Amino acid sequence: MTTRVALVTGSTSGIGKAIANQLAAEGFSVVFHSRSSVEEGQRLAAQYENASYIQADLSNQSESKGLIEKIAAKYGRLDVLVNNAALTDVIDHANLKAATPEVWRMLHEVNVISPWTLISEAEPLLKKSSSDDVTSCILNISSHAGVRPKGASIPYAVTKAALNHMTKLLALNLGPDIRVNAIAPGLVHTPMSHDWVAARELWKNKAPMKRGAQPEEIAYVAGMLINSSYLTGEIVLSDGGLNLT
Repeated sequence: MTTRVALVTGSTSGIGKAIANQLAAEGFSVVFHSRSSVEEGQRLAAQYENASYIQADLSNQSESKGLIEKIAAKYGRLDVLVNNAALTDVIDHANLKAATPEVWRMLHEVNVISPWTLISEAEPLLKKSSSDDVTSCILNISSHAGVRPKGASIPYAVTKAALNHMTKLLALNLGPDIRVNAIAPGLVHTPMSHDWVAARELWKNKAPMKRGAQPEEIAYVAGMLINSSYLTGEIVLSDGGLNLT
């Protein structure tokens, strides 16, 4: 198969869906993924030629490995890996007792260990698909909470900080064949953030852009990083300028 293949985890809604749709529109064979929304994933994949859907629970590392194995069996290549799927838990930062070890382990498993598993399993495919003209790419969807002391909870923010540092370490060690970058969005208007009233007010009152982002605006940044032949090791903060305040 000569068409470039992209896996976007957590791609049946929100940012992941917007990125997957953009890559499909650009001619990629996109692999949609989710943990549970199987019918929506199948519906999205049916809209595009050579697209597919694979269900996997990324809290189970054997299923994470199986995801890459299924892509290798179906397509024989992988050019782009977008680690978008993540878990969060809303816990007041001052409520230390509520951030239990169970919460820490749950978030770390999906937000840090699973991306690592997917990357390590996909590395041979990504390296094989890479060329001097078109390098393979890993894109991690992080959060401004991993850059600034913000976020739904301290455990969540720490997992995103870990993902950011992982991005830089991998960029240093996987180049030049595989580029590794991350996007750190702030508030994005998705179904998950629909009830985040305080966050919406914060962006409205403090951010220079006076609003959160639309998923398609984050997908535009993703496309730029994926299509670049040079950028690697970058954490692109995409928060409408809130970090300036």
